[in-house]
Amino acid sequence: MKNINSKHSNNTKRKDPDLKKSSVNIFLNIIIFLLAALIILMSWSLFHKLRENSDPSVLVTPSQVPAEIIQVEVLNGCGISGLGERFTDYLRKRNFDVVKTGNYISFDIDETMVIDRIGNIANANKVGQSLGVKADKVFSHLNDDYFLDVTVVIGRDYHKLNPVKPR
Repeated sequence: MKNINSKHSNNTKRKDPDLKKSSVNIFLNIIIFLLAALIILMSWSLFHKLRENSDPSVLVTPSQVPAEIIQVEVLNGCGISGLGERFTDYLRKRNFDVVKTGNYISFDIDETMVIDRIGNIANANKVGQSLGVKADKVFSHLNDDYFLDVTVVIGRDYHKLNPVKPR
């Protein structure tokens, strides 16, 4: 009888769950679940941050500020002799750094253009406003080969602009 009872008592010990081990296992499982949820949340956040930064429209801010020193190139696109120098003098008197004056590739430009070369349209807008160029003729055309901020191409409408207008 002893033998049967001892077997019976051993079987019951195996079947009785150890409450201490069980509660520790539950606690560890909860911690694992919370850590997994935290990793998923952080991964999702990182994915959205990276996706936001890859959008090129985010890189260009509309509230750009013009530089303190704006380097300008003045090109004569209408063929009137001495016009480039007149615009250069006008811009220099207004504290623009004119680094080059010359002729455009052709003399058939109808309207004066102001071209942003570095990605800060505020520089081109400032030059355009100073000259009296229409806002729709100020635009960006980035070029890594240029070491200046803005290009002005003088057109046949030069007589309407501030450097030539009588005061």
